[in-house]
Amino acid sequence: MIALNQQSSPSVSSNALRLAVFDCDGTLVDSAHSIVSCMQIACAAQGVPEPTAEQVRAMVGLPLEDAISRLYPDMEPGTVMDVREGYRDSFSALRQNGEVHEPLYHGTLDALNVLEKAGWLLGVATGKAMRGLVATLKTHDIEERFVTLQTADLSHGKPNPDMLYKAMAETGVNASATVMIGDTSFDMEMARNAGTLAIGVAWGYHEIDELTDAGAHRVVETYDQLPGVIESLMGSG
Repeated sequence: MIALNQQSSPSVSSNALRLAVFDCDGTLVDSAHSIVSCMQIACAAQGVPEPTAEQVRAMVGLPLEDAISRLYPDMEPGTVMDVREGYRDSFSALRQNGEVHEPLYHGTLDALNVLEKAGWLLGVATGKAMRGLVATLKTHDIEERFVTLQTADLSHGKPNPDMLYKAMAETGVNASATVMIGDTSFDMEMARNAGTLAIGVAWGYHEIDELTDAGAHRVVETYDQLPGVIESLMGSG
């Protein structure tokens, strides 16, 4: 089943360069277990009540500092920084010990293959820091498949359109030929703010209703639906 947002979508001629930008956590890889664990450890170290898994999942995709501030609106800025650094230290320790669990979602590689064969350029825009993103992509030997990598430590974070603007500038692709694929409302809002297509995925961390309310043109339930939906939207006006 595919949820359809009836708002109009950009269109582009088929002979133009086209760019598909993917979110990472919750879209390419399922990293919720590691993210939740590290956030709970970091909060406990500062004497802060541990957030629930559901609370953390709802914030995945935001820059780390923004996510912590949303989880704890009354937290002092200094404590936010301490929790942020504690989270980063915990995640680094997990990765050094080979304990980060970030499996690719079923169908990810097949979808990337289909899009590449159709001539799409591929990119990533994520709330991760560059170091973390590269480590994740290298784990699955897919880092070379993406021609542009945009991260929250080097740009304004979602839903600000900065990462998409930079991805389009790096690849020379305009907004009408760009699609953002992600699992959160933050991804959909970023795409709408940048004037690109917005496609939500139902296997990540936000509900379908949240994605459509945030402006998704479509929501796909499996990766094998994605290439066809993108081509359909690119051909519509």
